[in-house]
Amino acid sequence: MPVFFLILTASWATLAFSCRLGFGSLLRNALRVEGLPGRTGNLADRYHRMTGRKKILALGFFTAVVYLGDLKYWLGRLPLFSDFSVFEGAAGLGLFLLFLCTIWYFACPAHAVIFRRLMSRSSFVASNVKLNLPILFPWAVLSFLFDLMSMKAVTAAFPFLAGGMAHVLCFVSVLAAMMVLMPAFIRKWWGCTSLQDSIKGREMVSFLDRSGFGYRDIVRWPIFEGRMMTAAIMGIVPRFRYILVTDSLMEVLSIEELKGVLAHEMGHAKYRHLLVYVVFFIGFIVVSYGASDLVFAVLPAFPSFVSLLTGGESSGLSLFYLLFSIPMLFAMAVYFRFIIGFFMRHFERQADLFAARFLGTAYPVINALEKIAFYSGNTRDLPSWHHFSVRERVDCLLRAERDAGLVRKHNRFVASCFAVYLIFMVSAGYFANLGTGSESFRYRVMEQALLDRAESGPPDPGVYGALAMLYHESERWEDALSAYETALRLEPDNPVTLNNMAWLLSTATERGLRDPVRAVNLAEKAVALERNPVYLDTLAEAYYAAGNPDEAVAVIEEAIENAKDRVGYYREQREKFVEELR
Repeated sequence: MPVFFLILTASWATLAFSCRLGFGSLLRNALRVEGLPGRTGNLADRYHRMTGRKKILALGFFTAVVYLGDLKYWLGRLPLFSDFSVFEGAAGLGLFLLFLCTIWYFACPAHAVIFRRLMSRSSFVASNVKLNLPILFPWAVLSFLFDLMSMKAVTAAFPFLAGGMAHVLCFVSVLAAMMVLMPAFIRKWWGCTSLQDSIKGREMVSFLDRSGFGYRDIVRWPIFEGRMMTAAIMGIVPRFRYILVTDSLMEVLSIEELKGVLAHEMGHAKYRHLLVYVVFFIGFIVVSYGASDLVFAVLPAFPSFVSLLTGGESSGLSLFYLLFSIPMLFAMAVYFRFIIGFFMRHFERQADLFAARFLGTAYPVINALEKIAFYSGNTRDLPSWHHFSVRERVDCLLRAERDAGLVRKHNRFVASCFAVYLIFMVSAGYFANLGTGSESFRYRVMEQALLDRAESGPPDPGVYGALAMLYHESERWEDALSAYETALRLEPDNPVTLNNMAWLLSTATERGLRDPVRAVNLAEKAVALERNPVYLDTLAEAYYAAGNPDEAVAVIEEAIENAKDRVGYYREQREKFVEELR
């Protein structure tokens, strides 16, 4: 534990020092050019870039704490953490949130000067936390439910919950319920209150009612003390749909400009952009799930990675999943930055054009955009990954004033792009997860990669061990046994191969291949070489298969005592062995 806190303290202090230097320099530059035309827009760009770099740095430090500090081990020693993955996940996210809060704390003064939003550090940090936490609510609910469904007592009482289809139904049901109900919850979480009592608010309500737009309420959005100049819409079902407007926007914009903002938000609902974002989210999950299987498919060609996974050490597992997560994180960044970012920018343009057509003129929207850019720190030329710059948006609206067909052209463009996306994602998702050849494809990739390695160089016990694991997993028992024999002949004292072969000889479904006596000998040798919970579990299973449940209980007790993870599984093993003694 002291090592963990040492790494955590060093990581946090380094990040804090880096943020203080970086944002301090940016603040001095902002104070130097404050009031000079055209200069704060460049500073806004630098601010966003610096914030992004610091978040990447924070992610690196977070990874160091998790891996070098062996966070999973320490969390596993706490009550309930070994049974509920949601608690482990929440603790990890809380740690990462600490790093993010550090960034926001030091960024606050520069943010206040550049974007003209004077706020205390505590309010700025709290607003960022409140703004971002709702993203995690669906994950927390689903993780908790999946943990419950995986508990032995629950599956014993409700066996149908143990199947994969139950998890799919749970995911779909919870997602559908949260799509409908979450806006009301988030409204309370953010502390939003109705705007219908204000003069401008009543005029905005009258405008929405005359338009026939379905919504629950238009509310004051107090995030960042209401100083951020923005508006939003949330909710797919009209009964639970809210339009959010900040105080700053209400103060700066005229009622006609506010109508332009409302028409823009109506455009998002008209084109069902919120529902499309759910499709993007599901698409990413489906394809990434299949892609992760493909990554696992090629890993056996690299025995050093396999040894991390099967070695039984918590640090090895942490390193394995760290290395595995790198390409997945990269893919996620590319997906959100370029694919979803592309659609978000064009959805915003689609909403702008809808507002212009709905109002009969684009100028209320143009004037609103220009004011927002000016009062936000001259950010007219500053684009983002999810918005075109104000200049680009205004230019498009001016073209729409001259070309009435631009709205239709852009709608066709967006629809065509979305159709291409759907075709690609459905095809990729089907091939990766449900296609009849997907599973055999993975095994062919793995087998061919390993066979190529075996044929292209000198005999390598790691390659044959990985090949044996592949055959073992695909239930090609005789091929697996042959590959294990070759691996052991090349390296008789490899504990991984000894352990895996012992497990096969203890548990093979083809009873003719079982050899419990030899399994015990192999497992005892593996444990003598490296006494870890994984190998102890195999030895216990071998004793059990050989008809010695009392010895199996004694060995699994040792595994439970020394286990850093998978404690629940080892306890289930003990129950199985104890049952044999009764």
